[in-house]
Amino acid sequence: MNPPIAKRVPHTRVVHGVTLEDPYAWLEDKHYPEVSDPEILAYLQAENDYFQAWMKPHKQLVDTLFEEMKARQKEDDASVPFREGDFYYQWHYESGAQYPIWCRWPLTGSEKDRQVILNEPELASNSRFFRLGGFDVSPNGRFLAWSSDTDGSERFTIHIRDLTADDPAELLDEPITGSIGNPIWANDNQTFYYRLVNDAWRPYQVKAHRLGDPINLDPVVYEEQDESFFVSIGKSQSEKYLFVNTGDHVTSEVYFVPAATPRAPLTIVTPRRSGHEYQVDHREDAFFILTNDEVQNFRLVRTPENLPAEDYWQEVVRGDTHHYLLGFIPFKNQLVIKERLDGLAQIRIQSYPRDPEPLADIIEEHFIQFPEAAYDVSLGVNAEYDPSQLRLTYESMVTPVTVYDYDFTRRELLVRKVQEIPSGYDSCQYHTERLLAPARDGANVPVSIVYPKGFQKDGNQPLYLYAYGAYGHAVPPSFSPQRLSLLDRGFAFAIAHVRGGDDLGYRWYQDGKLGKRNNTFNDFVDVARFLIHAGYTGAQRLAIAGGSAGGELMGAVVNQAPELWGAVAAHVPFVDVLNTMLNETLPLTPIEWPEWGNPLKDKEAFEWIRSYSPYDNLKPGDYPPMLITAGINDPRVTYWEPAKYVARLRTLKTDDNPLLLKTNMDAGHGGKSGRFDSLYEVAEEYAFMLSQLRSEVAPGHAACGDG
Repeated sequence: MNPPIAKRVPHTRVVHGVTLEDPYAWLEDKHYPEVSDPEILAYLQAENDYFQAWMKPHKQLVDTLFEEMKARQKEDDASVPFREGDFYYQWHYESGAQYPIWCRWPLTGSEKDRQVILNEPELASNSRFFRLGGFDVSPNGRFLAWSSDTDGSERFTIHIRDLTADDPAELLDEPITGSIGNPIWANDNQTFYYRLVNDAWRPYQVKAHRLGDPINLDPVVYEEQDESFFVSIGKSQSEKYLFVNTGDHVTSEVYFVPAATPRAPLTIVTPRRSGHEYQVDHREDAFFILTNDEVQNFRLVRTPENLPAEDYWQEVVRGDTHHYLLGFIPFKNQLVIKERLDGLAQIRIQSYPRDPEPLADIIEEHFIQFPEAAYDVSLGVNAEYDPSQLRLTYESMVTPVTVYDYDFTRRELLVRKVQEIPSGYDSCQYHTERLLAPARDGANVPVSIVYPKGFQKDGNQPLYLYAYGAYGHAVPPSFSPQRLSLLDRGFAFAIAHVRGGDDLGYRWYQDGKLGKRNNTFNDFVDVARFLIHAGYTGAQRLAIAGGSAGGELMGAVVNQAPELWGAVAAHVPFVDVLNTMLNETLPLTPIEWPEWGNPLKDKEAFEWIRSYSPYDNLKPGDYPPMLITAGINDPRVTYWEPAKYVARLRTLKTDDNPLLLKTNMDAGHGGKSGRFDSLYEVAEEYAFMLSQLRSEVAPGHAACGDG
């Protein structure tokens, strides 16, 4: 079957005196977010048909990989229960189910007394896509408000139910459409805050709904006028305050209101100023604020709740070039801070005296000690204000996800759950390293790598290299059961911690954005060449992958060094950067300008984006095998970006390597939603990689005691 060839329609525009040609602009449906143009749908379907035809000879491999991955998932998995209010809460899967069931039981009872509060399999039964946006239970435990998305567009509908009713499935009030995320209950047990999105999918408005009131009369709590700012909501750890947060990628502004009086006027913490990021929480009678006002890697301050302005901020912990403060939880008697020390995750515990003084001095601090030299740790669900233990989630490249409770008094890590791999897993079959790859400008780029026992560094082994590199999002050295299907076939798996992420602090992020964006692409190519030089792999033995902004990275490095890559997977790739940043009517464009630059107003930003935008820099030549994915309802990277990219590349590539485009016609940015459906898509990607690197060998490895 021959690949489809999209028609070319002349389309030009002049920006800053430069004429831009875009012959595939017609693939953008003018009625988006509705996609109904028959010609566009026919083209996308033709590409999907071509994808299916190409994959057909590899179906047995796909099915084999899928069954391996599925066998590593515990069918009847369940979370460690967490306490909130008068109940324990837990999710669990029934065997064969794609989605979990959420339950609770009283603190005075046991699991046999559990009550189903949300049955996701039942809710998803009539939809080809289902995603729970989140839920919140009223402080008295009676009412549940939850939101869901049934098409991947990330426009959620909120429902409310009374958990004490004879029929707890019966809904209260009318559903609230056009929302996003989860609602937040006030302390009156009658009112919750929720967010609405506008036509451009921007969360711009916060409303308050009181049970029984008409939805159309819900008062507006806050409305953001700046098109580049997104609004979010939250509740303090102390549960005393509700927060309304607004901001873009580099600037914040926070308002608060007592949770007991949700319709009272909002009070601002400190007004926005460009480049100032801060987040707020509350303990006793003080606000705690993580801010970059004086320190690039942030500092933590506190201030009396009646004096939130910056003039009254008192420093608690100060970040520096080695310590990067990431987040915190202010418990009644402990302050928990997550940070990175030279790129390695750390948890700092500060203890307060057990007295009512809100600004009492810290009496002691220490760091939690973890068993490995390289790992990732995150703060788990910690809903209580005065707990005796801290919930943590720990993992490494070779250690499955482990849930710990850390006992504050005994300073002891208590294992609550270790991720079970039903088909078997032996960590001693694998080895992990942390490497430093020299970049062309002298920077040292961290690389996390794992490979099977007996791996030969002779330059002939296949290696899968992953990166993201944007928005200050670090990629942790985490565990993946799916990855074992590659490792057991002789692959190494590496993560390039390139600039653009904040793996080594805020400066590492800043050095990969705006006019320094090329550092991200150069870092990735330089990491690849370092791994080749060190014998971990060879040119054409590298499979590379990234999604969204990481998909943009894939497009850029393919343009820069196409000869290196044996196979490429770019998922929902942000490859049409220039046209998207020039279109201020698109959902994310205004909020993205601080990250990429505003080419409409800034000629310099226009030129640097034009210099790397993958779609605009395609040229005739040989390209590696490529798998591109898209989501028809994706509000983050619109479907036409990957579609246009593939259409143009088909006319320019001079090789016979496969170029595949798969568009999910019932999903959005994250692909298919069910836990097994999403696994099948991973199996398709891995099969593509294996087929192109000619590594379709059966998995196998020696016993742990072998040499």
